[in-house]
Amino acid sequence: MLYNGEKFGAFIVPTGVGASIGGFAGDAGPYARKFAKVSKLLVNPNVVNAGVFSAITDNMLYVEGYSINQFFKGHLNLISSENNKIGIVFDKAIPQDVLNIHINTLRAVKAVYGIDAEEFIITEKNVGVGFKLENNGISTGSVENVETLLDASRKLLDKGCHALALVCMFDDPEDLNSNYSNGIGTDPVGGVEAVLSHFISKELQVPCAHSPAFEDYRIYPELVNARAASEYITPTFLPCILLGLSNAPLLSVENGISVECLDYLIMPYNSLGSVPVFEALKRNIPVFAIKENNTVLNVCPEKISEKIIEMPDYSTCYDYIVNNL
Repeated sequence: MLYNGEKFGAFIVPTGVGASIGGFAGDAGPYARKFAKVSKLLVNPNVVNAGVFSAITDNMLYVEGYSINQFFKGHLNLISSENNKIGIVFDKAIPQDVLNIHINTLRAVKAVYGIDAEEFIITEKNVGVGFKLENNGISTGSVENVETLLDASRKLLDKGCHALALVCMFDDPEDLNSNYSNGIGTDPVGGVEAVLSHFISKELQVPCAHSPAFEDYRIYPELVNARAASEYITPTFLPCILLGLSNAPLLSVENGISVECLDYLIMPYNSLGSVPVFEALKRNIPVFAIKENNTVLNVCPEKISEKIIEMPDYSTCYDYIVNNL
């Protein structure tokens, strides 16, 4: 528990593994928001990001995946923060008209929410992002010039920014998974987005998140599955990461909330081969595997530990936590 006696949990849905809940666009948000009503809740951006929307609440701690791993290992603590100064890194490859839309977007988010997100920089070179879907359905990718992203990020931190929003140019992903709009399969760009944010988090130890930019910013006119809909009604996904980063916890090796305060970890049923799971088990933190949330992976409780608590759905898990923890 936290120092004030409040429960503290972690609700994680890995990125790029085709999760049936949380594998699309903010569709894990309603589930996480319910748990955040009864405990402080650590979430990865994939749980709450939803294009022009965000499922984030004041009782959530928005932390990128690499930093989550470091937190679970006991190497980083989380310091609650409000109204972080956010620096935005734009890929030089972004065409001017697309860039203008993103600049207008950050101005709109600032005007509506009062978020401090005026400082931005354009990388000196094209970042060169590529992505693909593996045969097993996992989303992966590559980055040709990650150093230019790092250089720009450092310049923003030198200007006093507390958190970083990364916006890189992506090709149209529809050819890789045309069924994504129907709520089927894996988000093709999720894997390489994680690569980008992991790298900056590792090098700079600051809150960060990534939003892709696409050359075709027309609004999609056809009806799509509700779980993917938020990505088809906006030309930019920047708002959700700005909303998350605004109050994202700062990272510290000494002060703040540590993993020793954590009361529980919630994961999809068959994606349990991760640092948070192994570290939570080692520390006797209850790990819940939710059967209604499946991924393309096949790492189930019986392959990891008999200590993992299987739950049929998030609702049953919620009731258990409220009544037993």
